[in-house]
Amino acid sequence: MKNFLRAVRLALHYRLTLAGVLCCSLLVAVFWGGNIGGVYPIVEVAIKGKSLQAWVAEKIASTEAKSAELRREIARLEKAPPPNGKPLEAAAQDVAFLHRRLQAEEAAAATARRLQPWIDRYLPADPFRTVVWIVVALMAATAVKDFFLFANNMLVERAVQMVSFDLRKQLYHHMLRMDLGEFGEQRTGTMMSRFNVDLGYLSTGLSTLFGRAILEPLKGLACLVGAAFVCWRLLLFSLLLAPLAGFLIRTLARSIKRANRRALEENAQLMGVLSEAFHGMQTVQAFTMEKYERNRFHKVSKACLQKAMKIAFYSALSKPATEILGLGMVFIALIAGAYLVLNQATHILGIPMCDRPLEWSVLLVFYGLLIGTSDPARKLSDVVNGIQGGLAAADRIFPLLDRQPTIVDPEQPRPAPRPHRRLVFDHVNFHYTPDQPVLRDIQLTVEYGETLCIVGPNGCGKSTLINLLLRFHDPVAGAVRLDDIDLREMRLRDLRRLVGMVTQQTMLFDDTVYNNIRYGSLQATREEIIAAAQRAHAHRFIEDKLEHGYDTVVGPGGNRLSGGQRQRIALARAILRDPDILILDEATSQIDIESEQQIHLALEQFVRGRTAIIVTHRLATLDLAGRILVMDAGHIVDLGTHDELVRRCDLYRRLYDIQLRQTA
Repeated sequence: MKNFLRAVRLALHYRLTLAGVLCCSLLVAVFWGGNIGGVYPIVEVAIKGKSLQAWVAEKIASTEAKSAELRREIARLEKAPPPNGKPLEAAAQDVAFLHRRLQAEEAAAATARRLQPWIDRYLPADPFRTVVWIVVALMAATAVKDFFLFANNMLVERAVQMVSFDLRKQLYHHMLRMDLGEFGEQRTGTMMSRFNVDLGYLSTGLSTLFGRAILEPLKGLACLVGAAFVCWRLLLFSLLLAPLAGFLIRTLARSIKRANRRALEENAQLMGVLSEAFHGMQTVQAFTMEKYERNRFHKVSKACLQKAMKIAFYSALSKPATEILGLGMVFIALIAGAYLVLNQATHILGIPMCDRPLEWSVLLVFYGLLIGTSDPARKLSDVVNGIQGGLAAADRIFPLLDRQPTIVDPEQPRPAPRPHRRLVFDHVNFHYTPDQPVLRDIQLTVEYGETLCIVGPNGCGKSTLINLLLRFHDPVAGAVRLDDIDLREMRLRDLRRLVGMVTQQTMLFDDTVYNNIRYGSLQATREEIIAAAQRAHAHRFIEDKLEHGYDTVVGPGGNRLSGGQRQRIALARAILRDPDILILDEATSQIDIESEQQIHLALEQFVRGRTAIIVTHRLATLDLAGRILVMDAGHIVDLGTHDELVRRCDLYRRLYDIQLRQTA
């Protein structure tokens, strides 16, 4: 509940909209009850064939006659001694009861007298024209009610959509700040489910809360107030089943919330299966795993179906249950009211129900108001379902928003040195889990302007080492420094602005070539972008081979380009950033020889005057290195020039021989 209330507090930012919702709901409720109450004059006029002028005159005369009769009876009882065998207290109670009857009749006469001048002045004297006038008035009131209902629905939708908009932005902004490890632990499908399915459930819950959860109780309350005005004691007698209805709704609400929470979890898993299958469709088809994926999807989809049917079961159960209980209240009122009218009684089982006997027309209005209450009560089952789904969704969204990244800016950041003198890894240790160390006691100094290549077997920690430089992770021991400043003492934005990075898995966005190159350097001019592409040896193929040149859309992930073209665009992006430190992580491992040669030419020129760290196993790239770092099992095996390592390092020699055989 507390998470759902946080969404409600977001909605309170739109106070004027919510105030409009409340005002419109109140007006709809007033017109709802008033229209039902308007049946009373129609019944009086249509059944008795009288005008309202005649009706009000007769009402005044009859109440005055009854009042006079009651006064005479009270006077007689007060003067005469009590009958034989009747105690004085009982006789006094009879007199008190007659006094209450007299007050009720006088109050009714006073009300009729207040209405009489208005009725005589503004309403027609003809009974049929009176019926027509009342029907027109009720139609006009219904039209006004529907206008406010329309306004209420629009205002509710505006408030809900604005909250969804704010939450979606908050969630997206928050995810952009999260550690990369979070995206490894959380499947893409689960994240997409938060943005899509969970937010949809939460929006439905908020829409229900600000819509029906306010409107329907107010409509019911308006009818209850009207029924209480007719006979409040009979109303209380009719509500004997209300506690049972409340208990049943509460029990069903808990079950619906649990079912919704499980359904959201299954939906997230379904999104994950879809995301994996779609992203890996080439692998699925290449290994003929279509049947396996169909079976996997079937199992997850069937689990979603079962959870959905469970929600449907509780939802379907809540509607007839609330309807039966609502009708039970009406039936109690029907029996009790019929007894009072048919016997002209004011008590049931010795319990006083009313001060004066009820008339059939009044009782019909009472029944109409109770039925008017049962309709909103029936719709409350949908309110419970919608809100419980929103509660379950809020319990999945807000914990994600509360999760804080471990990689954060310092409270008092130090400025990043530009240019720096050296990059130092000072006794660095790192692990994802304590029992599986990834880097062990790394001691390394890279001077400004130096090109360092890192080689080693797969899984030896090469990529993790450069991830520490970008603070995608922080060391668990030791420190990474620029000059004498620990990277943890700098703002992330300042640090990462110093670095340009090209990775093995080149990430291009489904946008134009132009926008992909300027990504990260939005202030760059078109001339600067073209110059960066020329330095990356990408300008020629962009102009000659792409249909729209720099305005060509590359497709999702750059799938309309070859691997070499993607890498050169990524390199142009890094060149445009003009970084102090260039990082290449296996950037040429999956491209053809021609593309590698062109990238090699671009790098020879670009690495001059800046620090370059290159993770590679390609011989052509090793030629760029001033020194080569050899790693194995998370620690440094050796560090030196190519000739030095060939002479003294067995691991480097084996790696080098393997590359020679592959290129031979």
